[in-house]
Amino acid sequence: MTIDWTNFTPGLSLLGGVLIGIASALFILANGRIAGISGILGGLLRPRSGDIVWRLAFLLGLIVAPVVLFAFMPPVAVTIDADSGVLIAAGLLVGLGTRYGAGCTSGHGVCGLSRLSPRSLVATLAFMAAGMAIVFVMRHLLA
Repeated sequence: MTIDWTNFTPGLSLLGGVLIGIASALFILANGRIAGISGILGGLLRPRSGDIVWRLAFLLGLIVAPVVLFAFMPPVAVTIDADSGVLIAAGLLVGLGTRYGAGCTSGHGVCGLSRLSPRSLVATLAFMAAGMAIVFVMRHLLA
């Protein structure tokens, strides 16, 4: 494993993490809810009165923020080393894992761990272990 020193940005990465932490803390303080993307999106499938507007605003913010960023900064070239079938399978497996794990990485990994939730610790460890195992199998055993 090597580090791509030309694209290594620990300062910007730290700033991004701090902003995510602040946004998550403000969200739970203002709404009393966890900023878990799967739960917010899933709540639109069975909406309750008064729930639709804030959920749509949150999800719209996830789409608008990068658009605004790219208005001020040039887009970064993205390279995906997988074909469409692998990407579709990965997306379905992530969705399945989100359902079985009762939440996603943002809900468990960011919000749950900061609240010292044992369930979120187990879920996050499972996410990380599964991700590492899949990468190992795909890159070293099946490559």
